Amino acid sequence: MLELLKAPILTFQEFVLLSGRAVRGIFRKPYYWDDVFLQMDLIGVGSLPVVILTGFFSGAVMALQMSRALQKYGATSQVGMIVAITLVREMGPVLTALMVAGRNSSGMASELGSMKVTEQIDAMRALGTDPIMKLVKPRLLATAFVLPLLTVLADFVGLVGGYLVACKMLHLTTSSEYWSSAWQAIEYDDIAQGLLKPFVFAIVLSLVGCHYGMRTKGGTQGVGRATTQAVVVASVWVVVLTFIIGRVFVTM
Repeated sequence: MLELLKAPILTFQEFVLLSGRAVRGIFRKPYYWDDVFLQMDLIGVGSLPVVILTGFFSGAVMALQMSRALQKYGATSQVGMIVAITLVREMGPVLTALMVAGRNSSGMASELGSMKVTEQIDAMRALGTDPIMKLVKPRLLATAFVLPLLTVLADFVGLVGGYLVACKMLHLTTSSEYWSSAWQAIEYDDIAQGLLKPFVFAIVLSLVGCHYGMRTKGGTQGVGRATTQAVVVASVWVVVLTFIIGRVFVTM
């Protein structure tokens, strides 16, 4: 039993140490702004197509699936409210984070893993450059900045998708009623929750991807294993954290 627990505990310990060094490094020089902006472009702009598609069809599917229940109770005018609250609180942050985890956490793990197995990270240390500051911190800063922005975009596109289905396809309600109910339904609590979640997700996604990349062993096969582990662990953390943050906001 102790042998089974040894590996996961050691992995978690290494993750905590890496996270502590990366967070501490945020307040220390150097910052490598060129690398930060490069990662913002790769993570933010590169994820736009998948985030827009996911957000649009999330809102469209929500409006489509809720149409029957709302018609049954004569509450079709509330479709905008339901789509807005669901997207802003839960679906927007979670689906955006899962897409970014699949695309970017795996990319970070494979990129750093390739550098690890080819001894580029060891060479960096030998030249006096801290790999945490050069490789991990720019990815952490870039993800923490762009993921909330991607989430806001996904929420808006999802509302547009819900509008097209509810108003133009199924004629459940009028355009003004849809947007009015959606706007009035969103409170400051919802906005705070919808922005805090992607910020926390961003920190975890970037650190998980970098962690598995930095501890890669075993050549090209190890890179593949690290990539798979990064995606799985990051996705699980997203689901767990959305429950924890939601629970905190419910009890407030």
